[in-house]
Amino acid sequence: MNDLSHISSLSDAAIIRAIGEFIKAKRIDSNLTQDEVAEQAAVSRSTLSLMERGENTALINLLKVLRVLDALYVLNLFTVTEPISPLQLAKEDEKKRKRASRNNKPNDKAYTEW
Repeated sequence: MNDLSHISSLSDAAIIRAIGEFIKAKRIDSNLTQDEVAEQAAVSRSTLSLMERGENTALINLLKVLRVLDALYVLNLFTVTEPISPLQLAKEDEKKRKRASRNNKPNDKAYTEW
């Protein structure tokens, strides 16, 4: 499942199987049994087994299993970022300080007369 550059050409079933293979590989790499992952994720072992075989399961169960396997990072691509218009970017740039300035008022604590 390393090269998914062709993922748009895969069927839904093939993508689900690839997700199942990923889950199984992460579980084995974590040295966890299906029973252990299922218990920690609060799903049945048969649900996890179905997931690993590429069968349809509920999305909430996928999230629970990914959380247990510390693999929620795969969802980072789903983050929506609003594009900043060039005009807004220019306005934000104007607000930034361009130079350092000195405080011309003497600091009472640091100021001493001789």
